[in-house]
Amino acid sequence: MHSVPRYGITVGGMESPVTTARLGPAAAEWVPVETCTLPTIEQPLRVAEFDSLFATALRAVEVPAGAGTRARLVLAGDHDLPARVQRLADAETACCSFFSFTLTPLVTGPRGEDADTAVVALDIEVPDVRADVLAALVDRAEQARRAAA
Repeated sequence: MHSVPRYGITVGGMESPVTTARLGPAAAEWVPVETCTLPTIEQPLRVAEFDSLFATALRAVEVPAGAGTRARLVLAGDHDLPARVQRLADAETACCSFFSFTLTPLVTGPRGEDADTAVVALDIEVPDVRADVLAALVDRAEQARRAAA
């Protein structure tokens, strides 16, 4: 046996390399490698941040008919949610500058039992050439919401 860089361990005479399972969250499949400036080692952490947000706060996904370059994610959570979403959107824009994120407060819970509930819309827009990236992000969001239900 010997180690082959980027392939794992191989045994002499094998037709194809044996790879080790990847632990932790997957890299950001929705972003082409050549367009993202986030260091590769940090990409799984960013994906985990989005997955956590989607699983805990996503309430609806709205994609206007015929608008493959725009989507709206409606998120609900505690009073810290808007700041959490804004930090994540800012971080993503810093490494993938083709994303445009706009955060809009929609509702704050009435006085009483839901006083700490915040509802926000995260509007996402990308150029036409990145419509596939937005579609993949929306798909990941919907999968996380279904898995959390």
